[in-house]
Parts: sequence; C-alpha cells; structure tokens
Amino acid sequence: MVVVIIQSNVRANVTEIWIKVPSLSIRTRSGMNYKAQRKVGRMVRTTNPFLIIIPGLSFIAIFLYLARCNPSGGQCAGNDHQSADIFSRDDSAIVHKKYKASLVVFILSAPPLLTRREELRNNWLQKQNKDVMIRFVLGTAKISEKEFAELKKENDKFKDLLYLTNVEDAFKSLTRKVLEMMVWADSNVEFDYMLKVDDDSFVRLDVLQRELESKSKVKLYWGFFDGRAHVHRNGKYGEADWVLCDRYIPYALGGGYVISSDLVHFVARNAPYLKLHHAEDVSLGSWLAPVDVTREHDPRFDTEYKSRGCRNVYIISHKQSIESLRNKWQHLQSTGKMCESEQQLRQSYVYNWNKLPSECCERVQGVP
Repeated sequence: MVVVIIQSNVRANVTEIWIKVPSLSIRTRSGMNYKAQRKVGRMVRTTNPFLIIIPGLSFIAIFLYLARCNPSGGQCAGNDHQSADIFSRDDSAIVHKKYKASLVVFILSAPPLLTRREELRNNWLQKQNKDVMIRFVLGTAKISEKEFAELKKENDKFKDLLYLTNVEDAFKSLTRKVLEMMVWADSNVEFDYMLKVDDDSFVRLDVLQRELESKSKVKLYWGFFDGRAHVHRNGKYGEADWVLCDRYIPYALGGGYVISSDLVHFVARNAPYLKLHHAEDVSLGSWLAPVDVTREHDPRFDTEYKSRGCRNVYIISHKQSIESLRNKWQHLQSTGKMCESEQQLRQSYVYNWNKLPSECCERVQGVP
C-alpha cells in the first residue's frame, strides 16, 4: 500500500511530501536519490510549493501504479487469480504456429524404409482430409549427405517428412525420437489430438476421426493399456535403472495410441526433466503417471507386440507386413470391410481399473 501526504506550511513557505511504500529507490532529474522506507518518512522538503506540487502529483501516479504490482515479480494484483493449471498455454504463443490441424499423425519410420512409406501413402493415408497432418518421423543425426539428399527429394515431392536432426535413428534413441516429435508439434502446430503409430500399423483413419468427434479434447490418453508387465532387466528392452516399482506403470502400447494436445504440451514443456527409458510407450506411461488424465482402454487397438488377428472392428492393427497392409486396404476399398475373413489368434481383455494393475488384464473370450 502507498500512502502519500502533501503538507504545506504557508507561513513558513514550506511544502513537505510524506510517502510510505515498499522499499524502492528513485533518482530524480536533479540527481537526488530517495530511499522509500517501509515506515513513513520525510522524502522532499522545499521552500517553493509550486516546485513540488507538479512533480509530487507525478510521483503519486507512479507509486499508485507500482502499488498494484508485485515488486519482485512484476505481476499486477489483477492477475493474482490466474489459473496455475499445468496444462494452460500462453495464447500469444499459439497464434504464430506454422500449421493447424485437428489431428496430427506421427508415423515412426527410418531413413531407409522408403518402400513402407510409399505403401502407406497409397494405403490407409488416402483417408486423410484437410484436418489431418501426416508426418513420417525420421532421425537424421548420423546419415550421409547422399541419404539426406534422397530424403529431401522425397519430402519435396510428398511434404510429409519430419527430420529430427539431433536424433540418431536407432532403437536406443526411440524414446528421444518420440519426445522430440512432441516438442516439435507443440511448438509448430495448433491441434487437438496426436496419433502415434509405427510404419507397420494399419489405421482406420476415417473411423478414428469419427470417434474423436465424441472424445474430450483435454487430458485424453487413449489406447490398449497394460498394467501387469514385468520390468525387463536384460536384452533389447532391458531397463537397468528402472527403480519405480517391480512392474511397468500402466501404459498404452506403442503400436498406436492417441493423446490430446494438452498432454503433448505438458510433455514438451517438461522435456528436460523427463526420464528416458528404452521403450517409448513405457516412458510415456511413466511421464503421465502423476498427471490427472483420462486413460481409455480400447480393445479395438490391436497394438501389442504381435497381432491378435484380424477383426473388422479394429481401429489400429500393428505388426503388419507390406502384403498384409495392402490386402487390408484393397479389401476395405472393395467390400467396406478390412478382413477377408475374421480371425482371432490371441484372446484380448478389458482393462479393470478397479483392481490392482497387476490384476488388471484377464484375457477372456468375446473381447476383440
């Protein structure tokens, strides 16, 4: 609070200003330095009242303005009740984003896998519309100039490659790759949802988009979840420094999952502090573990380490050969159904969120 008292003594021809403000230093044009104290103190004394009234009124206006603000942080009192939501965004930041889409589809690929990318462009990616942005995500940190020139030629033609120039395209860098693509999306695209799939996944993109019309645009984490997986200590997926618990924290399997843009923003903003585990899907599950999100388990996501078969209700089918991708697409185009004949090679489950994660997932008949 600022208290300003102007007192004039006509007989003595003296005008005095008394000011009480938080600690603040002011230097006037004449070079006089005044230190405002937390107690009331005499600040100015002059024998000419007119010489003090005009600058005095100016000081009053300045101090009244400063009194509304936090001296240390510069925030005005009117902003004290602004939301501290961890998902909140600075609207001024998203105005200048280069791209806009309802759905961003990231397909993890590798520089040499041109054949797969060409197959997908002629396959289920034909179902994209103007509200969908497609990007094949490639790590280009250690490729040759010749390889990069080929990629550039490919991108000039299709304009659907995302180069991550500081990421080596190798299994050990997979989680870094996913993290960097989220950082890129958050910085460059105004969007609602992100779909992450592998280049051996078949996606019913039209069905997925229709489903998203009824989904929440905030705090959505949608996929096929597992909560009972034991931690790998050796081999390709070995996690020697996993210390959180004896099982992986519930996560959506990496063959395909959807998260809302606010969760992408959360991950991107906290990227420097996130622990990178070997498996990108496990990592995302751990990053979002303490966050208030809506985890939606969906058996129509056939996204495990091997396919459960072919069911026409599947939205995503993982672990598909190029021949299988092509057959599904051709049959869908000619009959409206993805499968020549439905088959289920492995049983599925509905995640029971009311049980412990280790008891979540009992495989039963009747679940696709």
